[in-house]
Amino acid sequence: MTQLDHTDHPANAEPRMPGTEPLTLVVGVHLVLVNDGAVLLGRRANTSYASGLWHLPAGHMERGEPVTRSMTREAEEELGITIAEEDLALVHTLHHLDADDGRSRLQLFFRPARYDGRVRNAEPHKCEELRWWPLDRLPDDIVPYTAYALGEITRGNPLSTVGWPA
Repeated sequence: MTQLDHTDHPANAEPRMPGTEPLTLVVGVHLVLVNDGAVLLGRRANTSYASGLWHLPAGHMERGEPVTRSMTREAEEELGITIAEEDLALVHTLHHLDADDGRSRLQLFFRPARYDGRVRNAEPHKCEELRWWPLDRLPDDIVPYTAYALGEITRGNPLSTVGWPA
């Protein structure tokens, strides 16, 4: 019978100094569709996160998928529109420390130069409604980091952090 050598297994490694553990990061992708100074938001419904709040069309990267493909996939799944990956511009990166679970999340915000199709609510089981909101009059019941990121995008800031201790 063959015996496996586990001497190099992570459980047998020397303990690392605090702050040197590799980071496992959740990456979110967000679509920033703007038309005549208004941004498209959806009211989340029947979801484990932020149900009832307004949020950009968004989702998470899936294993083995480049970030641009994640964004085009989410746009098709949620809005029924097709976006070519080369038509996406990264307009903001937000490094978010989630107060609820203490996980570090990298939120990426993309704006498309163009898209094909008509925007529609393609996931009514997850989104109660879609609405265009003026960027200077966002709803009060919006996901807080979404409002923050939209403000940073409006000001032309490409990077921000939220939730981290000073």
